[in-house]
Amino acid sequence: MSRSERSPLLLAGLLAAAGVAHFAAPRQFDATVPRALPGSPRAWTYGSGVAELALAAGVALPRTRKAAAVATAAFFVGVFPANVKMALDWRDRPTPHKAAAFGRLPLQVPLVLWARSVAHSTEGRP
Repeated sequence: MSRSERSPLLLAGLLAAAGVAHFAAPRQFDATVPRALPGSPRAWTYGSGVAELALAAGVALPRTRKAAAVATAAFFVGVFPANVKMALDWRDRPTPHKAAAFGRLPLQVPLVLWARSVAHSTEGRP
């Protein structure tokens, strides 16, 4: 299997793992939900987990891959404010935690580009 064939499956695996984590350990995700959002943080945590699982399935299936990969890129952009909130909330934590929280912010860029790459690699395919 070539790298271009593995890439969508790896992206789907990342999304599926993140989706499962939202249900397995929701408390850590609840804390990242911006307060400005309506409803409970837990509802957003579970909704995000469902979205990630749905995106994982869509990216894994060749027939829905392009649309799901585009939606995944948008999703990664959409959750960025929660990552910023987490980094700001963790300013007073020990240095390794702070570094991890702030270090993950620029990682959103390659995730968005990866999802876009998966979408573009499926253009012209049935």
